Amino acid sequence: MELNLTTASGNASKKTVEVSEETFNKDFNEALIHQVVTAYMAGSRAGTKAQKNRSAVSGGGAKPWRQKGTGRARSGTIRSPIWRSGGTTFAASNRDFAQKVNRKMYRSAMVSIVSELVRQERLVVLSELKMDGPKTKELAEILKTLNCENALIVTQDFEQNIYLSSRNLINIEYTDAQHINPVNMVRYDKVIMTADAVKKVEEMLK
Repeated sequence: MELNLTTASGNASKKTVEVSEETFNKDFNEALIHQVVTAYMAGSRAGTKAQKNRSAVSGGGAKPWRQKGTGRARSGTIRSPIWRSGGTTFAASNRDFAQKVNRKMYRSAMVSIVSELVRQERLVVLSELKMDGPKTKELAEILKTLNCENALIVTQDFEQNIYLSSRNLINIEYTDAQHINPVNMVRYDKVIMTADAVKKVEEMLK
């Protein structure tokens, strides 16, 4: 199949880019995409909260007072959860939220996402996107011309000038083709890819 190219000025180009039906024309698998997106987001959670249980707090080597004869309730340690500065009963601990996703499942989900972007006309393929320097205003004008003010920009390789130009724009994210992921692919209204990036994504998802 062929994807139409657009220039940075918003005009349709007479050229097209040839892509594989296996990558850009697959059925939409909502359940698989949901599973992969959820797993990806879960894997990014820190899970570093922690509290001290009764074995982790300091002190408590000896009984605070003898078992009988004091008139007070018996007590074995000052680290008891019912004591002030004692341990926490059900203490939170470091946790890994990662979920296992097979490579084949991940690749299939990405193919399904890319195919759906094409079907919904949310994938904008540019013949090229070059910037002479970090010029946020210039990039904003390009995006406005393309009617893509909530978008992910993807190039074949990392472009420092595009990154610096885009980082202060609201609802705009930039990445190279090597670092696309299911979350940023579904998050934005439009995905802008250069023709070279499209070919690289196709090669990655074979």
